[in-house]
Amino acid sequence: MTIMDSVEFSKILGAGCVALLVYVGMSEIAGAMYAGHKLETPAYAVEEAEAEASGPAEEVVPIAVRLQTADVAAGEKAFGACKSCHSVATDGKNGTGPGLWELVNREIGTHAGFSYSSAIAEKAGQHWDWEHLDAFLTNPKAYAPGTKMAYAGLRNPQTRANLIAWLNTQSPSPAPLPEASAAGEAPAAPSEH
Repeated sequence: MTIMDSVEFSKILGAGCVALLVYVGMSEIAGAMYAGHKLETPAYAVEEAEAEASGPAEEVVPIAVRLQTADVAAGEKAFGACKSCHSVATDGKNGTGPGLWELVNREIGTHAGFSYSSAIAEKAGQHWDWEHLDAFLTNPKAYAPGTKMAYAGLRNPQTRANLIAWLNTQSPSPAPLPEASAAGEAPAAPSEH
């Protein structure tokens, strides 16, 4: 190595060291300028987590009672979240999920041409009556652990009733709404048909 080569090498090495020092220095300055701090209260509180922490969930009015005041137009609007996977076309066409035309009181897991998960197939012999629809729409994964349905569920009980009432209208002969007792409770437990 000649003297000229070693001088050039030293210049390159020196420039690299200066660049490293500038980088570290700028990082320290930027870190000091934009240092975060811990918030005393969360910027965004998750309501569901607070509800769980505050104690047991409030009792939900039975579906038979909620259906008496269901808003079908609001149910159609709520169906907007379902449209990407389900159809209510009269031809019964399946999408990612089964077609929902004539859903109310249909036997669970029997829509033609749809490949159901074993979690839903195990419910064969039962029907999509008011109570089963309400339970499924509350939390599909709790109702049928292992279901392919990725939707988390509808937490608002009246929104579920609205949606179920609208789904009932998606039939040439909608099922009659269940009667609520004078005490405000459903007349019977979920049916197993």
